Amino acid sequence: MLIAFSITPLGVGESVGDLVAEAVRVVRASGLPNHTDAMFTTVEGEWDEVMAVVKRAVDVVAEQAPRVSVVLKADVRPGVTNALTGKVAHVEARLAEG
Repeated sequence: MLIAFSITPLGVGESVGDLVAEAVRVVRASGLPNHTDAMFTTVEGEWDEVMAVVKRAVDVVAEQAPRVSVVLKADVRPGVTNALTGKVAHVEARLAEG
């Protein structure tokens, strides 16, 4: 499955980049395939392992923020692997065809 999620620390002031970086650090340390862009971090894996990573990322931010907002979108497709890169590669191939 793929999970795209965004964590926003609340009540810590206007700049939240340092705390968001700590959440991304948790994701990268998980060893699961992942990608971070300006809006979301996407993680690929089995349900329990991906959700555990999201929980750990939220917990790390919650240690320093009195409130944490989480937006999450999931694509649950049992048996599918490499969706993190495969979906993008498919779109890029179609674009290259003209």
